[in-house]
Amino acid sequence: MKLLLSLLVVSTLPKWAVPQGCIASGRDWESHKAAHNWFGWVLPMRAPLKAVAELVNGGPRIFSGERVRLKCSVPGKVSAEWRYQWFRGGEQLQESEYFVLWKARPQQSGKYYCQGLRTTWISTQHTLHSLPIEIEVDGGWAILQAPPLPMLVGETLTLMCRVRGNPRLTEVILYKDGVELQRQSGPELCVTNLTLQHHGSYWCRASWDGRRQTNSVISVAASVSIIEVLTEPMLEIVPNDPLIHKDRMLLVCHVQLNAREPVSHIHYYFYQDGLSLGLASSQDRVTVLRDSGRYWCKASIPTLGLKRLSEPVPYGRLTGIHQGPVVSLQPRAPSHPDPMKGPPQTTTSIQPSEPLTLPDVSGDSPNTLAPGVGSDDGTVVWKDF
Repeated sequence: MKLLLSLLVVSTLPKWAVPQGCIASGRDWESHKAAHNWFGWVLPMRAPLKAVAELVNGGPRIFSGERVRLKCSVPGKVSAEWRYQWFRGGEQLQESEYFVLWKARPQQSGKYYCQGLRTTWISTQHTLHSLPIEIEVDGGWAILQAPPLPMLVGETLTLMCRVRGNPRLTEVILYKDGVELQRQSGPELCVTNLTLQHHGSYWCRASWDGRRQTNSVISVAASVSIIEVLTEPMLEIVPNDPLIHKDRMLLVCHVQLNAREPVSHIHYYFYQDGLSLGLASSQDRVTVLRDSGRYWCKASIPTLGLKRLSEPVPYGRLTGIHQGPVVSLQPRAPSHPDPMKGPPQTTTSIQPSEPLTLPDVSGDSPNTLAPGVGSDDGTVVWKDF
């Protein structure tokens, strides 16, 4: 019996021992414990959690003497109790779920963020830092409150001209880049049907009567960003992709979607010399035969009624009525050519003598995404023409 127990202990020891050749520091030991349990089994590595900081009371821009309240949380269902650490810049502030600035001072302006911590029987787990919330404490008399996030083309911008003490205002004037936009009596100002031209710096002038005189104050400028819901596509031609056949090349349509609500998918179209290269696809790239010509791509979101066409991109030797030069894909010739080889070959931009025929971007009928053309899982695939 004693011999059996001794063998059992000896056989168990390697699972408890720390491999000295692999673990050289305390940090390595913590990583080793996080990846292994005490019985020697390798645990699956999970994606790191990220804390979320949110503004509960107040706004990102407040008057000195006012209060702002922030909250930190860890998304998802968690099995252990979390603690929260607050920071401003590189300064560690306090450990609590809520962080409050009481009677805020201008010196307390800055970017605030938090981190979640929890202690298990193995180690202390830290989440990634949250996205920062920028708090600006204004010591003046007027504040123009603007949305901190970029606005989208077509939306309505709502601005609030606040005055310290909240007096009854008689006139509020809104300025953009030094030009007067609106004049009214209320503090709320609206700019409807936004375009890219509404991007800029805004401020307000507020007036009110008091103590037998008219008072007037001007706010600090607030920056407003306007972006498009669907940016203009940019076509990239990859002629030497190692993953495709040497007789073919890759077309990639780069576009950015900025939507408040989720969108199912974007429809992509590709064209050569004004002719369609295939049916619409949910993929932003396609392989085509390597051929000279001018190429375009189009991105369309039928549910939003949006469609954008890229600029034409020439490739190879263009033929037809206008004979353009060869578009070189090689590096530029050296500034001091070899006299034995003659003058260097230069490349110039293509200047067509006749207007280009652009592809028709109006044909986004439902039958463009033809059912039955695709794989078994419903993904639309390309058909060479």
